[in-house]
Amino acid sequence: MRHKAAQTARTEVDLQRTFTFRNSKQTYSGIPVIAANMDTTGTFEMAQVLSKHTLFTAIHKHYSLEEWKTFAANHPECLEHVAASSGSGKADLDKLCSILEAIPLIKYICLDVANGYSEHFVEFVRTVREKFPNHTIMAGNVVTGEMVEELILTGADIIKVGIGPGSVCTTRIKTGVGYPQLSAVIECADSAHGLKGHIISDGGCSCPGDVAKAFGAGADFVMLGGMLAGHDQCAGDIIEKNGTKFKLFYGMSSDTAMKKYVGGVAEYRASEGRTVQVPYKGDVENTIRDILGGLRSTCTYVGAAKLKELSRRTTFIRVTQQSSQMFT
Repeated sequence: MRHKAAQTARTEVDLQRTFTFRNSKQTYSGIPVIAANMDTTGTFEMAQVLSKHTLFTAIHKHYSLEEWKTFAANHPECLEHVAASSGSGKADLDKLCSILEAIPLIKYICLDVANGYSEHFVEFVRTVREKFPNHTIMAGNVVTGEMVEELILTGADIIKVGIGPGSVCTTRIKTGVGYPQLSAVIECADSAHGLKGHIISDGGCSCPGDVAKAFGAGADFVMLGGMLAGHDQCAGDIIEKNGTKFKLFYGMSSDTAMKKYVGGVAEYRASEGRTVQVPYKGDVENTIRDILGGLRSTCTYVGAAKLKELSRRTTFIRVTQQSSQMFT
């Protein structure tokens, strides 16, 4: 991204966004960074910390109704900054319905499938919209403008964009399918905004600068998995190896996740996620400060007084080398 005249001190940059969603007519206010609905990062513990900063958490779909009720009773202040997630199966939908009926303060639904390009998924989005006319629906993942438009017109409010860019995603290697994330965001944001819809850039961020680029490319929200992995608030035990601490992080289509939830990888499909040991990073609070500090600095460099202006003040230039390798 190109530098423009700086006008605003970092301390004065406003990262809060307010959106009114096309189909739910609901209004959102907060800093539009989302913890991914992976079972290691989309946790209730993560939501407790993120909601203090008005960041959002897409809670993974494997919590029971009882666990949800306990969380809602103990942390009602978090509920405006979380979504309940669901896949597109019947059992998923039944569970989602039971959670939303039990906890009326949850207003966001995250409908997540690996491949949003199916008639079945479009029908599923339509079904959920009919059942929950006033809830805000996030749906994905897709990477093209046409599919963004179709899902918005079917009833989704926020489209999740990204196929293959995740840090523990192997879809591009196993299947040859994918789309460069920056190009996908630019195209999909354009399509969504033409219909007064919104998008989430999901995947491809490995540093705060990448988060800034996603917003610069037109994303309304940015979803993070790997950058939030390895913290106290992530599910899983700390592993110690030769005096260094790690935590496990894995894709939701990985062997690890499939063994955990469905008894293994079915013989008709390939695993599309890897399992990695992420260095243990302590409290996620520090990482959030780093990300938000970086975003404020981006806005200062390009002359945006608030996050809302960032995409209007951004020019992308093709580069061959992003940063100096002298001391790495």
